[in-house]
Amino acid sequence: MIVAAVLFAYAVLLCTLAPRLLARAGWTERAPRLGIVVWQALGVSALASAVMAGLALTVPTVRVSADLAQLLQACVMALTAQYASPGGAAAGAAGAVLALAVLGRTAWCAGAALLRIRRERQDHREVLDMVGRADPVRGVVVLDREEPAAYCLPGRHRRTVITTGALRTLDDDQLDAVLAHERAHQSERHDAVLAWAQTLARAFPRVPLFRTAEAEIARLVEMRADDVAAARSGRLTTAAALLAVAQGRTPAAALAAGGSTAARRVHRLIEPRRPLGRARVVAGSLTAAIALALPVLVVGGPAAAATQLNYCPDGTPPAQVSTMR
Repeated sequence: MIVAAVLFAYAVLLCTLAPRLLARAGWTERAPRLGIVVWQALGVSALASAVMAGLALTVPTVRVSADLAQLLQACVMALTAQYASPGGAAAGAAGAVLALAVLGRTAWCAGAALLRIRRERQDHREVLDMVGRADPVRGVVVLDREEPAAYCLPGRHRRTVITTGALRTLDDDQLDAVLAHERAHQSERHDAVLAWAQTLARAFPRVPLFRTAEAEIARLVEMRADDVAAARSGRLTTAAALLAVAQGRTPAAALAAGGSTAARRVHRLIEPRRPLGRARVVAGSLTAAIALALPVLVVGGPAAAATQLNYCPDGTPPAQVSTMR
């Protein structure tokens, strides 16, 4: 019961306090890739804590068949004692329901999101094949539209799309910056990062952590792509390119250089670059690692303690095995 209570408390604190603290942290804009990793780690940690709390409640209800060896029976009895809870079978049933509900809801929303995204991308690719024209030199699909816009369709059949309006508006350096931005989305699989964040936000819309993480990750992946483009073309050139395509309309299934966050991103690129120091990078990385490891350590502690009782096979000498039979 203690293990489940600790995991529940940790999940609640993580889901309520973490988004308030991390959303206000300015360092994520200075290191967007690390910020994405930390947001993802917190989401996975909260989800894993809820599932493991439910599983921890079910351990005391495990029954061993009388046909099994007494050694295995003694091992399970030792584990049951370590995870025992006052609720007995009722607590075990509630834990099983919780774990299955969280996993089932996540899997359902993930499957629905993947099917929807795949269908939208396929439909738009078919449109591009009909109305767009390939530019093999630049490796893009050109659309005849006056509005300056650039975006990419990620996935196995990826496309980078740019309008004729953008080609007329952007000079060569700015065009290189926009294309580098879109290719960064594709090479770093930002579509998968966003799909996972959207899955958690739609599966559990009332959880502040998941709602905030969806918005923050969407903002940070654009900043990360901006940094890749700036490393190639320069920060001011990238900022000018973003301004040129900021108002361009793009399909929902695409990742675009413009968008609602363009103004803040342009301001960020104009400001002097302030990379994070090594100590803060290490601290952020440790935070992500600890968040991922903590639920496993908490739920695995009693099991590790049970193995020290010499009831389980790995910790029982051969002489004891023959005595117990």
